[in-house]
Amino acid sequence: MSDNEKEEKKFTSKLYTKTGDKGTSALYNGERRPKNDTFFHALGSIDELSACIGVALEYCIIDKNGLEPYLERIVGVMLDVGACIATPLDNSQEKYIKKTKLDDRKYVETIERWIDTIDSQLPPLKFFIIPCNVGLASSHLHVARSVCRRAEREVVGLTKFGLVPEVVAIFINRLSDFLFAAARYAAMKSGKDEAYWTSKGTNFDDI
Repeated sequence: MSDNEKEEKKFTSKLYTKTGDKGTSALYNGERRPKNDTFFHALGSIDELSACIGVALEYCIIDKNGLEPYLERIVGVMLDVGACIATPLDNSQEKYIKKTKLDDRKYVETIERWIDTIDSQLPPLKFFIIPCNVGLASSHLHVARSVCRRAEREVVGLTKFGLVPEVVAIFINRLSDFLFAAARYAAMKSGKDEAYWTSKGTNFDDI
């Protein structure tokens, strides 16, 4: 056997384990559930949300609009949120629950402070906003906001039955508010005027 063949034989990929080939995956506590389980729906939305925020962050970096520090911190926090969701309260050992517990006051109060800081610099909101023609950073923050709302709907179903701490749903609710404020702020910083919805709708004949 050649040296190259020996090296190939020693190498074991860490990217795939084949343990999920039967349609199940493991939570943080080691419990295996079907991949279409409600926990994985919630975790998938949290993962998608994190990726959406990551894309928005890249455009905020380009615009240098000042939102970068907030979004960088949030992307990291989303891993904490995911770990907490992946540790069901009804059947996880105390050591796992303790390790993944979120600090209620720190997470919620911090993001509320961020919302107040950003919102204080925005014009009063009097109408529904149409999320278009607001710049790439703002548009992607609106996408992240909508994904965040979906994640909240999925997490609420778990908190309702005491499977996930209520603080997770509260934090995600606040996060969607932050992303809305951030989207408005990004549009303002890029010099874009907000488009408002009117009950008259759009005349498609003019297109």
